Amino acid sequence: MSAHFDAELAIAHRLADAARGEIAPLFRSGVLAERKSDASPVTEADRAAEAAMRRILEVERPQDGIVGEEYGVTEGRSGRQWVLDPVDGTISFMVGRPIFGTLIALLEDGWPVLGIIDQPISEERWAGRLGAPTTLNGRPVRTRRCRALEDAALATSSPHYFDAGQAEAYMALAHKVAGNARQGMIAYGGDCYNYGLLASGHVDIVCEAGLQVFDYAALVPIVEGAGGSVSDWQGNPLDDKSDGTIIALGDPARLDDVLEAMG
Repeated sequence: MSAHFDAELAIAHRLADAARGEIAPLFRSGVLAERKSDASPVTEADRAAEAAMRRILEVERPQDGIVGEEYGVTEGRSGRQWVLDPVDGTISFMVGRPIFGTLIALLEDGWPVLGIIDQPISEERWAGRLGAPTTLNGRPVRTRRCRALEDAALATSSPHYFDAGQAEAYMALAHKVAGNARQGMIAYGGDCYNYGLLASGHVDIVCEAGLQVFDYAALVPIVEGAGGSVSDWQGNPLDDKSDGTIIALGDPARLDDVLEAMG
């Protein structure tokens, strides 16, 4: 294996191509959704895309484990796991908003070392891997510097996903960014797409909670490879056992400011 995971990245791109081939034809097609046991929606696109990715991995990486949102865990024996979220942002997909994405990650001993965010409709693909710069459609991207929280653009999928204590902490951060008509901005919606925008220098902070490993594993190499940082709400790096709270920063120097604002 090369230091930069070249072979694994090539497979990840093939997985993203396969998922895109299943998802794009169903976009704005009136595809129906069902409710899973946790009441979250799932569509034919979610299931078909994950199944297509699994077929590739079962042939080419049979020794690796798989963790997928729709079809669960397949145990491996290599110490590596491919983590798949075929449609991160299923509600956005269902209502015709092209800000969802396919997430593909590779974990080694529980740590994210490779990630892809693929937006099948706009055909934007961010790719990050340990030891190499993050790219958007093959071209390197960088996060931007942020002098203060009052200058930041803050994004989150929805404050409704926070419990009461988390909502209080998030609102304290939001007030620091944009309270009292300051210059900072807040954007809602976007799911994984927000992290691609952060990696490309358009967003400064993404703050979320309640995520599963298939929601966040791919984001870590992408943000960090572009010069940013990703941690939980205590400032700890993310692995497969993290608690699902996320602070992604384009400028890592703002971490202490965010943690202080959130109390």
